[in-house]
Amino acid sequence: MYYRRKVILALLQLFDGELNKISLQKLLFLFSHRQVKAEYDFVPYKYGCYSFSANADLSVMVKGGILSETPTSFVINERADYVQALKKDDRKLMQEIKQQFGKMNVNALMRYTYLHFPYWAINSKKAKEILSAEEIQKVNESEPSSKKIALFTIGYQGISLEKYLNRLIKNNIKVLVDVRYNPVSMKYGFSKSQLHYYCENLDIRYVHFPEVGIASAQRRTLNTQEDYDKLFASYKQNNLTKTVTTQMQIFNLLKQYKRIALTCFEANIWQCHRKYLAEAIEKLPGFEYEIKHL
Repeated sequence: MYYRRKVILALLQLFDGELNKISLQKLLFLFSHRQVKAEYDFVPYKYGCYSFSANADLSVMVKGGILSETPTSFVINERADYVQALKKDDRKLMQEIKQQFGKMNVNALMRYTYLHFPYWAINSKKAKEILSAEEIQKVNESEPSSKKIALFTIGYQGISLEKYLNRLIKNNIKVLVDVRYNPVSMKYGFSKSQLHYYCENLDIRYVHFPEVGIASAQRRTLNTQEDYDKLFASYKQNNLTKTVTTQMQIFNLLKQYKRIALTCFEANIWQCHRKYLAEAIEKLPGFEYEIKHL
């Protein structure tokens, strides 16, 4: 079993085997925030801090019979001692979480996280019900507000789904433009249907233009930067010269939505075609904006 799932089970164990779904997310957030290296990352969602990855793990454990799920809570079905299965430092943190927050109800936990971590409350449907006007103002001040027109690019290699989504949110990205030829990923959250779902739920429009991508067969022998450079020289000559219409569509999205991001896999911009696609768009008539590689 993945260690991160043991963390969830240990949390449930400490809270008498059952937790409200919202409370579980808040407690897991508070625990993860105190870890040196967090097991889960979180995004600002409908009820505050939320981990799509943790929810996916919960669903897997429900299917496996380790947990039961009700409309409002998760219940542990096993009697194993998952607290003792944690690392020493994590056991200590877990006990601290139990001691400090064990008596808080759902609203109290939401209020605490909203007050101490206002960024994660920016999309909350409950904030106005449980915070004062002055406290809401602090949440509003945490909301990204940059409106300068800019074309961004971003890769998801080496980061979690939530860290990736937070980069989009914090840069006030309005449209994510997937430029992969084949938008399927072994990494959780990044296949087309998943990424579309998560973006749309965070008010980020998702669009896909496979024609400006590079087929997997062309990427199988990339061992050195020289290999990448040869691939991109071919890409510029054989793809970018033939996809000007799509490039104009992307440019029009930029003009309409102000802040959009081209996305592919690679973290290293020098090893991803999105760099050269962005540069091709930059050369279109009327382009006078900034390009930023996240």
